[in-house]
Amino acid sequence: MRRLRHWGPGLLLLSPSLILLAVFVYGLIAWTTKVSVSDEHNARGSKGFVGLDNYVNLFTNDINDRFLHSLKNLLIFTVVFMAGTMVMGLLWAFLLERGVRGEGFFRTIYLFPMAVSFVASGVVWRWLMNPGTGDNAGGLNAVFGAVHLEFLQNTWWTNPDWGMAAMAMPAIWQLSGYVMALFLAGFRGIPQELREAAAMDGASTYRLYRNVIFPQLTPVALSALIIVGHMSMKMFDLIMSVSGAQWLTEVPAVYVWQALLTSDYAKAAAISIILLLLVAVVIVPYLIWTNRTEKKA
Repeated sequence: MRRLRHWGPGLLLLSPSLILLAVFVYGLIAWTTKVSVSDEHNARGSKGFVGLDNYVNLFTNDINDRFLHSLKNLLIFTVVFMAGTMVMGLLWAFLLERGVRGEGFFRTIYLFPMAVSFVASGVVWRWLMNPGTGDNAGGLNAVFGAVHLEFLQNTWWTNPDWGMAAMAMPAIWQLSGYVMALFLAGFRGIPQELREAAAMDGASTYRLYRNVIFPQLTPVALSALIIVGHMSMKMFDLIMSVSGAQWLTEVPAVYVWQALLTSDYAKAAAISIILLLLVAVVIVPYLIWTNRTEKKA
């Protein structure tokens, strides 16, 4: 009875959120898992359980290895996106941390792209990355032509070799400011006593950042990697706004959408569950490590 009195009010207050979470998150995950192991490949519904056949077919029996191709594109996009946002975010945070006039103005400029939707920025970047050259050049290619830097003109996302790397450019532009904010908060959270102690020991500026400040930013960097990493795996609206449903830039999220358009619900569900597992592989180890670190502290 005492435990009920102790936990009862809290559970009562949390119950609406718990119910909604159970139904619309875990309930839908369970339903998607059920569909992924069925033979519901059209609007007529499912006739029965097929086990892991839908998953096996994605890797071994998909037309033109379409799913493997989308995974390759996702890997390229994720690597370039994560590297670009981390480098640009750290660089901007470092410059602001060193002290510049009008810091608030620059913070606003760097963070502003986050306020723009992926659809809106995708439409703009579709024009900027116009693959036309010469008289048909537009966007960045037109700028390069105007300043006599024609050698920089290229086909951007339509390039079969590195089109997905170019596709990461709009995402880097849009989220580098967010990573900058994380790193800047990390810089500002380092105790001033550490800097003063290093200076009293005769540490140069390079040694100060190399041996004192940057190691303190490891948790922030890991958090930023996890956040941008899982965001890249779910990228859909930006890619669709820039290139549309193209083979060259197809990722699993776009493949899910196209499978749904053809009423292949089982395939779409199987791809969704694989994406969920990929995100879990990224996030779960981080959550375990964070939990253990907090307990030790």
